[in-house]
Amino acid sequence: MKKGKNSNKPEFLFGKKNYQIMLIGIAVIALGFILMSGGGSEDPNVFNPDIYSWRRIRLAPTLVIIGLGIEIYAILVNPKKQ
Repeated sequence: MKKGKNSNKPEFLFGKKNYQIMLIGIAVIALGFILMSGGGSEDPNVFNPDIYSWRRIRLAPTLVIIGLGIEIYAILVNPKKQ
């Protein structure tokens, strides 16, 4: 039983480019969730209208969806293609 030169070298599922794109996607998703947080009220009997701000209703969910799209692209990109 003969082993080749590359038999001990681990082979990753994705290339370096894929992982870089995935990190960008994770950062965009995290930014979306950070922008979505807050806006609550200290007193539960008082309504805070900041919960419905443009940042929390439009911008943050859009960033999360864009981040998920980036993640899908990172998975589908072919790392061997130069």
